Formats: sequence, C-alpha cells, structure tokens
Amino acid sequence: MSAVLPLARLMQGNEAIVEGALAAGVRFFAGYPITPSTEIAEILSDKLPTLGGKYIQMEDELGSMAAVIGASLAGLKSMTATSGPGFSLKQENLGFAIMAEVPCVVVNVQRFGPSTGIPTAPAQGDVMQARWGTHGDHSIIALCPDSVQESYSLTVKAFNLSEKFRTPVIILTDEVIGHLRERVCLPQPGDLPVIDRKKPPAGLKDYKPYQPGEDGVPVVANFCEGYRFHVTSLVHDESGAPSTNPVVTEKLINRLHDKLMNNLEEIVLSEFCQTDDAEIIIVAYGAVSRSARRAVKEARAEGIKAGLFRPITIWPFPEKEIASLSRQARAIIVPEMNMGQYRLEVERAAQGNTRVSGVNKVTGELITPSEILAAIKSL
Repeated sequence: MSAVLPLARLMQGNEAIVEGALAAGVRFFAGYPITPSTEIAEILSDKLPTLGGKYIQMEDELGSMAAVIGASLAGLKSMTATSGPGFSLKQENLGFAIMAEVPCVVVNVQRFGPSTGIPTAPAQGDVMQARWGTHGDHSIIALCPDSVQESYSLTVKAFNLSEKFRTPVIILTDEVIGHLRERVCLPQPGDLPVIDRKKPPAGLKDYKPYQPGEDGVPVVANFCEGYRFHVTSLVHDESGAPSTNPVVTEKLINRLHDKLMNNLEEIVLSEFCQTDDAEIIIVAYGAVSRSARRAVKEARAEGIKAGLFRPITIWPFPEKEIASLSRQARAIIVPEMNMGQYRLEVERAAQGNTRVSGVNKVTGELITPSEILAAIKSL
C-alpha cells in the first residue's frame, strides 16, 4: 500500500495560517477587520461554522481579545488576528490571559506605523511590543514565519505551545509573508502532532485550578465541566482567589516566568544557514530573512564567509545561540524593517564579543538582498 502524499496547494500566507489553525483544532475566532490581516478573519468566517465552530466580528480589538479569552475558558481552542494598531488595543486583555493562564493564539500581521501608518506596507515595528506590550513582568512566546509553508506549520506549533503551557502565543508575521503566495504541502491529518490541554479528573474534593503540576503548569478545568472556580487578572493563590500576600505574589510571578524559561529547548526554534565557518553572521527574521539568505549566497559566491542565523522563535530570545555565534564571528549584522529593535537584544547577548551593526529600513519597503550584501562587503 503506497503512502498518502501531502496535498500541494498554492496559497497565501494568511490563508496558510487559517489552514494551520484548523489543523490544530481551532473552533473559535473573534476579531475585527484590519489590513493586512483581514483574509484570516474572512476565511475563518466561512470555514468555522461548517466545522461546528464559532466566528464573531466584535466591535473592536479590545472586545475581540476578551471574547477569545472567554471562549478558551469554556474549552475551545481560540484565536484572533490583527495588525499593529489592533495589537496595541489587545494588550490589556493579553495581559489578562497571561496572568490567568488562558491558552490562545494572537496573530499580528505587521504593517508600517506608528499609528495608522501605511496599512498596505510591510514593517517589523512590533517586535518589542510583542515582548513588552502588556505591562508588568511576564514571559511570552512569539513565533515568526518566513514562508507560506512555515505560516502553516508555525500556527500548529503556536496552538500546541499555547495548550501545553497554558499561555497566549503570538504569531508575529508581516505584510510580505501574509500576502505572499507560494506552494504549500499540507500534511495528512495526524502527520503533525496536535496537543490538547490537560484536564483534571472528575470528582476532586479539593480542586485548585492554579495548583501547578510537575512542569509548573496548572491543570485547569473548562467552564461547565464539573468545577466552579474564580478567574481573575489579579494576583491569585492556587484556588484562584485574589491575594496581596508577598509570598503568594512572588511564587506566582516566578512560576509564570519559569514554566517557559525552564523549557527553552522545546520552545526556542531557529535556523542556521552556513554558519559553521562564517566570519560574518546575519541575524534576520520574517520576510527580511529571505533577502538575507540570498545575500549570504551571493557573498559566498564572492568568497566571503557569511552565514545566516534566523530566529524562528523570536521570544523567548535565543540568547544561548546568539552568544555562541558572537564568539565565532568577526561581525554580526541585523537587518530589520524598523530602527533596530532586535539588534539591541543581539548586542546584549553578544556581550561585546564582536561588532554588531544594523541595516535598518523604514520606508515601507522590504530590505533587499543587495542592501544586505553591501553591508557585508563594508566589513
């Protein structure tokens, strides 16, 4: 019996995110139309009802994030999609989801800003907003695809990480990848692992919804499945009751941080391209990494030992990998469609081991391979 081959389709990045979400089991979407992410909402509005799922267009992005949290607490895999201005509005309730440990996926198809900016132009200006947009000390997972195929696979990965660690996960893509059309191989059902959140057994006499397991992650019941408990954005104890006790506070904040930072090997994904002997390392993510890959190829053709390191998980930051490369390389170049947001983190991780410089473009246009190659040659 011959193996079933993957289904090959030509599709857009935003469409691939939809297909990945459906493969992961999404059954609820709440959002508000915004360029350049609207295709995600439009397609899901058609497909979700046919699968018994729910789609709702809310009055704004703040409300849509709240609806996603409510649906997830009721047991549905839930997501929303937006761009920069809408992502700003989601931050308050994103913080709620982090504190209350509510699994959900937030897609941000980045566009040029600040404010309304240029809705149809690409940018990478939300990198630090993804990390620190909601106030307080918190950990976050943000994944950054550089292709339509990866838009699909990373969406499945985002749901798996969200469900396993009970945390929001951000897919930080951009207008170029969102609207790019490429050939995508869709795996057969079951070929990609799909993780569902753990549930507590029935009949526990002293059920504590925020009591962590050995992995630091609590097993929280879905609403209306046998247990009643309190969910709050306030600091809370293991029963869910608000608390101002310093011991309870410190224990909770450390646990929220550690449940991700103690599992970096599973969470942090990256790609190394010709870095083994590279003297000049390009650190690039998203659409810009495509230009960087071409620039490395052209540099190698001219005898320059260049290589590409691509953080696929941009948060948590791949500190160990950057530190190792900084001890090897004569220089690191960080091209970004912003004023240098990720470069600052690369400089911190490099700890002065090598020179770190940037190629920054804020014109609403993609950085080209020739611009990165010129920076390589200048060194």
